[in-house]
Amino acid sequence: MSDTIDPPITTASEPGSMQRLKPNAVGLIGVLFMAVATAAPITAMVGNVPMAVGFGNGAYAPAGYLVATIVLTLFAIGYAAMSRHIVATGAFYGYISHGLGRIVGLGSGFLITLAYMVFEASLVGIFSFFANDLFHNFFHQDVPWIVFALAMLATNAVLTYFDLNLAARVLGVFLVTEILMLSLLALSVLFTGGGPQGWSWGSLNPLNGFHDLSGVVHGPAGPLAVAGSAGVGLFFAFWSWVGFESSAMYAEESKNPKKIIPIAIVTSVVGVGLFYVLVSWLAIVGTGPDNAVALAQDSSTAGDIFFGPVRSHLGIWAVTLFKVLLMTGSFACGMAFHNCAARYLYAIGRENVIPGMRRTIGATHSAHGSPHVAGFVQTAFATVVVLFFALTHRDPYTGLYGLMALLGTTAILIVQALTAFAVISYFHVQRNHPETAHWFRTLVAPLLGGLGMVYVVYLLAKHASFAAGTAASDWIFSSIPWVVGAAGIGGIALALALKYTAPDRYNDLGRTVLEEAHER
Repeated sequence: MSDTIDPPITTASEPGSMQRLKPNAVGLIGVLFMAVATAAPITAMVGNVPMAVGFGNGAYAPAGYLVATIVLTLFAIGYAAMSRHIVATGAFYGYISHGLGRIVGLGSGFLITLAYMVFEASLVGIFSFFANDLFHNFFHQDVPWIVFALAMLATNAVLTYFDLNLAARVLGVFLVTEILMLSLLALSVLFTGGGPQGWSWGSLNPLNGFHDLSGVVHGPAGPLAVAGSAGVGLFFAFWSWVGFESSAMYAEESKNPKKIIPIAIVTSVVGVGLFYVLVSWLAIVGTGPDNAVALAQDSSTAGDIFFGPVRSHLGIWAVTLFKVLLMTGSFACGMAFHNCAARYLYAIGRENVIPGMRRTIGATHSAHGSPHVAGFVQTAFATVVVLFFALTHRDPYTGLYGLMALLGTTAILIVQALTAFAVISYFHVQRNHPETAHWFRTLVAPLLGGLGMVYVVYLLAKHASFAAGTAASDWIFSSIPWVVGAAGIGGIALALALKYTAPDRYNDLGRTVLEEAHER
């Protein structure tokens, strides 16, 4: 497919009958910006590394990130192979529908849509928390967090209404600045000869990623007995990647998707993974392994694992900039998730799963080619969620951010595991595209990646209450498994109903693809 071809959208029953997203809107760099922005590198590092260090595998947290990189790279290899043949904004939904069938496909489609819908609300929470803190420290003004939340929701709605390229440019600016900040931290440690307690080379041995934190550390305040579980460290490592898989959902809007989407998938996983390993390692080295573990025990000092080396090597101005970038990075991540949610809503809507959806959330803007109706539906949903947390006086960080992130992560990990097994079924059970099928790329790699995903789902189930912190006593936390189950089972039930009552609509489930890549 050349950059100038505009292949139509087709379905199994009504070829060429629906609107499509704007073709050739973004290139490889734009897709990478949006995929990596959903991983929110600066927020993932400052938010998750201290948890892994203080309550997981201690100074060996970077090894946990290396383990996650290996597992997710194996997953990405099979995922990328599938993206060469199924070009659709539904991504996971389409892949699972082709590999495991329409019934499981629609169930997973509902799950992944739920995940991205609540992720935007989650990021609105942490953005508002950082913004409130920043205004309080800089201007001595206590602006209610809901003001920042509503401003972010409105901005997301406006920016994503237009051409995808606009969102890619905004995300690109924010993403580059946060990567530069983390790189400055890492380089400052590297070129000043390390930290006060040596280079901690064991932190880079992947086998140490399974090491439980235990014993006594000698931190700034003296000896301190500590204990942790490697499972906690590994969970927070995997959690830091949520969103990387979004590359595939921009296939219909990208240039030469069968070429650049596989590149974007693998590049984002490997690139982000190696970056996470190096930044987390050098932050621990710069702070000192024992000092880092001691600081991570207290939420009020946990951020100093990053802020300390920055302050020592670059100055207080850099700490201030770091905190500003935490706010802008979480904003960028929330906007990227808004894009994802809108496209999944659009992908399901255009198949007319419920009559009338094709003309509403399955429609695209006549000039911008954006899923504008789906975008406004997503804004309305996220606004309701945010207002609920505000009106019930829940905290924007532990409540809105923490609980909605856990809900979304639970759903997305299940779908990732199903996708890995769908790749195997598609190439080796159904025997599609033997020219692409390969013993490692489409069998062993996705099998190992899928088993890794199942293990992470187990880690989440085991450590969810710890990850929720003080919000673990909230009834919303207790309802997470029920909400996830209802979404998945609801999709399966609807697919079964369509199979017997509306076979034409059932045949279209997950089958909306670019004509050139259509499965004949």
